[in-house]
Amino acid sequence: MVAIQKTDAVKLSDQFSAKLPRCQFCKNPLQHTLVDLGMSPLCESYVSVEQLNQMEAFYPLHVRVCDRCFLVQLEAYVSPEHIFTEYAYFSSYADTWLQHCKAYTDLVVERFQLNSQSQVVELASNDGYLLQYFVEKGIPVLGVEPATNIAKVAIEKGIPTVNEFFGQECARKLVQQGKQADLIAANNVLAHVPDLNDFVAGIKILLKPQGIATGEIQHLVRLMESNQFDTIYHEHFCYHTFTTLEKIFAAHGLTLFDVEELPTHGGSLRIYARHQDDATKPISDRAIDLKKREAAEGFTKLERYTNFENQVRETKRKLLDFLIRKKQEGKTIVGYGAPGKGNTLLNYCGIRTDFLDYTVDRNPYKQGKFLPGTHIPIYHPDKIQETKPDYVLILPWNFKEEIMKQMSFIREWNGQFVVPIPEVTVYS
Repeated sequence: MVAIQKTDAVKLSDQFSAKLPRCQFCKNPLQHTLVDLGMSPLCESYVSVEQLNQMEAFYPLHVRVCDRCFLVQLEAYVSPEHIFTEYAYFSSYADTWLQHCKAYTDLVVERFQLNSQSQVVELASNDGYLLQYFVEKGIPVLGVEPATNIAKVAIEKGIPTVNEFFGQECARKLVQQGKQADLIAANNVLAHVPDLNDFVAGIKILLKPQGIATGEIQHLVRLMESNQFDTIYHEHFCYHTFTTLEKIFAAHGLTLFDVEELPTHGGSLRIYARHQDDATKPISDRAIDLKKREAAEGFTKLERYTNFENQVRETKRKLLDFLIRKKQEGKTIVGYGAPGKGNTLLNYCGIRTDFLDYTVDRNPYKQGKFLPGTHIPIYHPDKIQETKPDYVLILPWNFKEEIMKQMSFIREWNGQFVVPIPEVTVYS
């Protein structure tokens, strides 16, 4: 009888393991949770007036960590085609981001001696926000952008753009067309890729023997340290440490030979990759040092990932406590921005028009629509001058300095800014 029970238990265990999602990289069953943010709509699916009374799809925001390779990831409940075929995020509406991109262009052109004979390819090139600076220098470019509406804008700007999802198939087509790259740029795209192996294998195919691939990726270490849980949403399928990135690229014949730590998006990495057999680019001290630091901070052990959820719940309680107190005092509160991170924050915390009268955004594509899930209306930034709120909640907190400078006039009526991450902070 005992033997039978044990056999049944093993069968049940096997059935449970078979139903678990698998790691995007190593295919190991995902048994461990980093954080569960409940149900949430797609963060860039803004709602029109006509759609307000229609059913809206919500999906789990349940983030897991692989106990074999430590890749942190979100299950792909929605296909990338559904998310990105028409997309509401245009990179050119953030001035500080454009300055960052121009500085990157100057850096790589000088460091790697790019010129009119070079070929630069950007993956997820958006509206040409980055490639325009290479064009100014007379360097041939090509963008690969899956969102049809955004690719159209880039083409109208004079940026050659292929409207496709990137992977091995796309890479082979480009190589056949003579578009093999001296430099591949993949800024803030790796998190958006549900098939990491196909994407990185595509980079390997597209890159010339002595070519360089760079990527900017939100650093999971900074996300967890600074409590940036709002940067988790369905459009981000995975979250990376340098150590895990190194494993993923190595599996496809690419070596990460250098890395920079950047302040962008709350803390990012700029990685530099080359073919494994390219001995002209030795591994830098920066890369060696960062890998050692991540190990020392515990990011190669499962225990490091287990307390994050409690930290997130405490932040939710503090934000709601602040909003409840201010509303009880009769204060008016509005939002600035309609970013993906803001939608995660508002939906997870249950913040709707009972707390936030409206939000504003510089992107005309979003104006006149409503935030997904919460249905908070989105206006032009001029609305703040008209209504003179007591508090402005900055949802894209990574641009808080730029926004507080743009909106400094709220101090005329003693208005104050509120930044919710890493925890609620009020700026006069």
